[in-house]
This record gives sequence, C-alpha cells and structure tokens, in this order.
Amino acid sequence: MIRKIIKINQEKCNGCGLCVSACHEGAIGMVDGKATLLRDDYCDGLGNCLPVCPTDAISFEEREALAFDEAAVKQNMEQLKPLACGCPGTHAKAIQREAKPAPLAVTANEMPSMLNQWPVQIKLVPVNAPYFNGANLLIAADCTAFAYGDFHNKFIRNHIAIIGCPKLDEGDYSEKLTAILHQNNIKSVTVVRMEVPCCGGIANAAINALQNCGKMIPWNIVTISTDGEIIE
Repeated sequence: MIRKIIKINQEKCNGCGLCVSACHEGAIGMVDGKATLLRDDYCDGLGNCLPVCPTDAISFEEREALAFDEAAVKQNMEQLKPLACGCPGTHAKAIQREAKPAPLAVTANEMPSMLNQWPVQIKLVPVNAPYFNGANLLIAADCTAFAYGDFHNKFIRNHIAIIGCPKLDEGDYSEKLTAILHQNNIKSVTVVRMEVPCCGGIANAAINALQNCGKMIPWNIVTISTDGEIIE
C-alpha cells in the first residue's frame, strides 16, 4: 500500500539516538551509529521522532510500505521491556566505541573493552534489540572469556556478543537463538565453546537455530581448550 512513512537521511544523522527514544513503537534503531527505520510496519506515520532530531535528518515520504501493524508493535515492545524485577542491569543498550586498530602490545590494565552492547546473557537480551540488525553475532559459552586471554580482541571485536552456560542455565537456547536469527539481519554467526563435553549444548543450540531460522547465514564454531588454546 502507498502511505506516509518516515524517511531518515543518514548523511545528516549525527547518531544522537534521540529519535529512538521518541519512537514509542520501536520502529527506529541505531545501526552502525546511525538512526535507521527497522521495520515499515512498526512506523505509525505520526512522526513523533521528527521534532526531536537536531539535524533535521528525518522527514515524511509517501511510498509503498507495509501497513502499520499495531499487534506486532505491542508484541515487540513487550519483548523489549525490562524484567519484572526492574533491575537496571537488564536494560538493553548499544555501546558506541571508537574504531581503533588492535593493540600490538599492552598490559592487562590498558586493554580496552570491545563489548558493543548490554546485556550479554542469552536469556536477558531482547530478541528485537536494535543492535542485532546488521550484526556479526558471537554466541559464546561464558567460560571461554576466562580461558582465552585475548578474547576481546579475537572474538568480541566488531561483534555483538551473547553468552550462556548450557550446563547451569535452565532450558535450551535453541528457541531464543532461532528468534534472534529469524527476526534480525544477522550477517554471520561465530560460536565459541570450551572443549568440555557439557559445552556442546551451546553449539547444538546454535546449529539448531541456524537450521530453523529460515535463512542462510555463514557460521563457524571455535573450540577453546581448558588451558586457553584454540584447538579447532
């Protein structure tokens, strides 16, 4: 259908994110530091985002677009809500970091974090978090970051990282991972697991999700030994 919908000029966008907060339908997210219309059917065409943009990067246009889907919006916003406990640590956010070359030799205290979003636990991340769109996804067993010393530079750099422990967490990750892969534009998937048998659960969940998401996504699995070496 032809209808009025927002248009974002990414050349003018300064990445402030004010429009993301102003959009009550979750139609706008930050992708590569720029405001982006994530889904046509989330945009109601009312333009609450327009007056908050400091660079006039947002305007209206009339074009072929999916109809506004109020039910889908409500379902999405429910998924983005923090848990009932209200813990601030569960609130989803992207972390903007200046692109820097990998350090050649630094002490442990100088090593910068490469984490690009919060939260990181698989069970806590919202399925439709804006940072998933266009992401290279890292699915890691939580012990891997402690076992492999250069984990941030080797694996987290330029990735959205989610972690879990298939032995200690209740339930299977397959359904959640399938939803993340199906509902977002994931560019690639890297799974990092420990060599111990119980860690196979996170790899199996990722493989199941890749098979069930309905997409062809490049993927690989890396195994870390208990003494901190990459073994495959």
